[in-house]
Amino acid sequence: MTTPVDVDWDELRQRAVLAAQDAYCPYSGLRVGSAALCDDGRIVVGCNVENAAYGVGLCAECTMAGQLRLTGGGRFVAVACRSGTGELLMPCGRCRQLLFELGGGDCLVDTPRGVVPMSRVLPDAFGPEDLP
Repeated sequence: MTTPVDVDWDELRQRAVLAAQDAYCPYSGLRVGSAALCDDGRIVVGCNVENAAYGVGLCAECTMAGQLRLTGGGRFVAVACRSGTGELLMPCGRCRQLLFELGGGDCLVDTPRGVVPMSRVLPDAFGPEDLP
């Protein structure tokens, strides 16, 4: 299991800020970027992509999940989300579920309370083991 000290949090946070620069956010103006350390050591990033039909916009974590799959799969180990100006942002409920699916309860998340595992960010999560 990865511990918070095994993760270069400064690099993950900076990569998230850089990813936010590529966001498509003409409606909210909020640039969001996410970066994740994967179980094979690579880092994948994502940015938000808004849409005129608000409900079909993509969060940064969604595009990051696509990058995980497109670049070899694996699992998320640690995740940081930031605005384009570097402010810490928390994943929304949908994205918390996505991070749990692709990283599990041990995946570390940068939060206002410090670095905590997904099991604390999304307690009592629904996952693959809950399916028949």
